[in-house]
Amino acid sequence: MVWGTFGWVHWISLLVGVLLNVGLYFLLRNRSETVKTVVLGVLSFAGIGAILFNLLTWGSPLEYLPLHLCSLNALALPVAVFTRSKTVGNVLLLWSLGAVAALLLNHASANFEILSWTFFFYYFPHVLECGIPILLFKLKMVKLSARCIWSTLAITLTCYTVIHCVNVWLNDYCAAHQILDWAGNVIQVNYMYSITPDNTLLHLFYGIIPHSYWYMLLVVPIAAVYLGAIYGVQYGLKRRKEKRVEQ
Repeated sequence: MVWGTFGWVHWISLLVGVLLNVGLYFLLRNRSETVKTVVLGVLSFAGIGAILFNLLTWGSPLEYLPLHLCSLNALALPVAVFTRSKTVGNVLLLWSLGAVAALLLNHASANFEILSWTFFFYYFPHVLECGIPILLFKLKMVKLSARCIWSTLAITLTCYTVIHCVNVWLNDYCAAHQILDWAGNVIQVNYMYSITPDNTLLHLFYGIIPHSYWYMLLVVPIAAVYLGAIYGVQYGLKRRKEKRVEQ
């Protein structure tokens, strides 16, 4: 049985992912800080396992370097769990959207058999990359802080810029030296989609700014609104709680 896109198997898998993370919350909410750290710490390495799986399985490691947003999330997740860094935790609040998009817009992975290792190393790491950043805040392991919005955007933009430079260099290098993938084609990478768009939304951005690198900057205001909404809700709930105490 294949995973598919927006079929009943896909929808059930999304529901299972939500229930898995909700279940983790109820399992851990009354546990000690040590138990929370150990459980989430072990699970946080799932994404790194997926990175290693892709590097070793597909026979084309240059095309599977950990340079997509989900991979950056995977690498930073254990750091957030074990250090409880406010900066890293708040960055992951944004980066986890990459995992959400990977699960929803799974066109490149829709042909995976749901009992295969390829599905396992794609689905479960992305589910945890969505859920663990939220669990860190819900379990009060990391503080949600609106002051981190600027560092989050700055870190993300810096990573994107560096990765775009890697894309350009790797593509030029592979073209100059005729480095081929498993199918015999010259390797051309597109990490974080800085070169060309990969889905309907990014094609819309590219239609507005038809230039590599620059078109993705249209994501920045969307990210700022998304983070502003989360921190705004947090502030509203905090103020309401304070008013109740005053009364």
